[in-house]
Amino acid sequence: MKIVLVAFDGFTDVDVHLPWDLLNRVRRGDWNVRIVADRPVVRSQTGLALTVHGGLEEVADADAVLLASGPATRALCKDAAFLAALRLDPARQLVGSMCSGALILAAKGLLDGLTATTYPTARKELEAFGVRVVERPFVGHGAIATAAGCLAAQYLAGWVIETLLDARTRELVLRSVQPVGEGFRFDDAEAVRSLYQQA
Repeated sequence: MKIVLVAFDGFTDVDVHLPWDLLNRVRRGDWNVRIVADRPVVRSQTGLALTVHGGLEEVADADAVLLASGPATRALCKDAAFLAALRLDPARQLVGSMCSGALILAAKGLLDGLTATTYPTARKELEAFGVRVVERPFVGHGAIATAAGCLAAQYLAGWVIETLLDARTRELVLRSVQPVGEGFRFDDAEAVRSLYQQA
């Protein structure tokens, strides 16, 4: 299974790095997570350079595609070439977005008739696409989902893991990053090992 995270210049750091970490806690031979962009190196909002794994053409054959957020989404949702390069198909893919990444989904027409969530500063722009915005951390409609607030990336990654694999794996992955005592406890050592030893 191939999961693609779409980044771009000015992406919000945690919206790429948190899903990357969570999704890579699934250890299976057929589980492949990649970060793609429209250029070989993109810089985050904080100036961190990220060398990506491939170009936007990889989106077309992915089983799941997650779009990052950042100020650049305001321009990208109007960029015809960028939008055309994102060959998204919810009939055969999971498609999700973080925060203002929902603007790109809306521009592609994928949120037509659906409710969605986004970061508060992007609410009016998303509503301008005719989308009914709701104040929730995660909104899912079948193969399409939006999440908002950087830590909501755990819900988006969890949605991908549960949908493509199962609820047990999602639970193990999400518990593994929670503070000790709130997630895994010391007597859960075997469960932690099982997460990292999946075939």
